[in-house]
Amino acid sequence: QVQLVESGGGLVQAGGSLRLSCVVSGSDVIMYMGWYRQPPEKQREMVATISTGGSTNYADSVKGRFTISRDNAKNAVYLQMNSLKPEDTAVYYCNGIATPYWGQGTQVTVSS
Repeated sequence: QVQLVESGGGLVQAGGSLRLSCVVSGSDVIMYMGWYRQPPEKQREMVATISTGGSTNYADSVKGRFTISRDNAKNAVYLQMNSLKPEDTAVYYCNGIATPYWGQGTQVTVSS
C-alpha cells in the first residue's frame, strides 16, 4: 500500500519559515513529485513540482520564497517555505504527479 505522509506544518508569523516533509512508502521512487495547497474555501492549486533529476517548477506566487527538493534515497520530498505571507495559509498536500497518491495534508497557518 502506497502512503505519502506529510509533516512540518504549523502556525507561524508573517515573514517566518517552515519546512514541510513528505515521505513515500510502499512505492518505488516516483518520477515527478509535487506540493499542492488548498486555501480556505478555494480550490487546490499547484505550488511546486520536482523530477527525479531535480528539475523544478513553481507557481508564480511562491517563486523566490519556496524551494522544493527531494532525497531519492529516502524517497522523500521537501518544501522549504521562507518569507511566509498570510495568503500562504492552506492545507499543503504531497502528490505523486500522474498517480492517485496523495498525502493526508498538513495545515500551514500564517498570522499577520
